[in-house]
Amino acid sequence: MCQKGECLRTLLGSCLGVALYDRRLKLGGLVHVVLPQSPGPSELPGKYADTAIPELLRQMRLLARGEPLRTVAKLAGGANMFNSSGSLATIGEQNIKAVERQLEEWKIPVLARHLGGEQGRRMLLDSATGLVTVEIAGLEPTVL
Repeated sequence: MCQKGECLRTLLGSCLGVALYDRRLKLGGLVHVVLPQSPGPSELPGKYADTAIPELLRQMRLLARGEPLRTVAKLAGGANMFNSSGSLATIGEQNIKAVERQLEEWKIPVLARHLGGEQGRRMLLDSATGLVTVEIAGLEPTVL
């Protein structure tokens, strides 16, 4: 996988992988959202849904060198990895809602989702094609 272009990958549990891609420019990026909201200014903007997406878009705009972006999104992750009650039990769902809210604000359509469940997964973005592959141990890979 990802042999023709650069491949970006991440491992996900309750975290959410957000792949943004512009097919015309063959420009893509991947963020690994750990928590739905930042506590304030952060040196790790990629960690939070409310800062990761704006930062990735900023970096993509720099790489696009003035060309307008026509970005689409593909999402994976958000599993319920904890067997406890309270906020940890729903962190995956909170991440999903926060990311989808951000994408809606930025008017970025979500083309595919591979979300929820109780298992972690690996997410790979092929920057040459925009294809996202999701792998869960013991199952056939899913291409989004």
